[in-house]
Amino acid sequence: MNAEDTVEAYYDALRSGDALVPFFAEGETVVKVGISERLVGSERVAEGLREQTRTTSDWVVESRDLHVDGRESVAWFADTVRMSWTTDGGERHDFETRWSGTLEYRDEDWRFVGMHVSAPREF
Repeated sequence: MNAEDTVEAYYDALRSGDALVPFFAEGETVVKVGISERLVGSERVAEGLREQTRTTSDWVVESRDLHVDGRESVAWFADTVRMSWTTDGGERHDFETRWSGTLEYRDEDWRFVGMHVSAPREF
């Protein structure tokens, strides 16, 4: 699987409610920034992803402008993604988001070492 396939597989796993932790590298410097969180270190990232999977459902992830580039062992991506989900309390969230991140080829697979998801805000 190449880096672009990995990003798309992550989107598929998010939609399906599958485990997301295996997509991330291990280490103290791994970072995942979401709409309402900033997680640093693979343990914190894993905790956050497990909690997200446990407390949300009905994910919609619509990639609209995925760009991936890279070199031998590092790749980067950017995308515009509509995403929505339902919380375990029944609240529906829907956002137009911007995604960017970095992947590194480790242990014979591409893994995220940094991911940033944000929602534009009108001022």
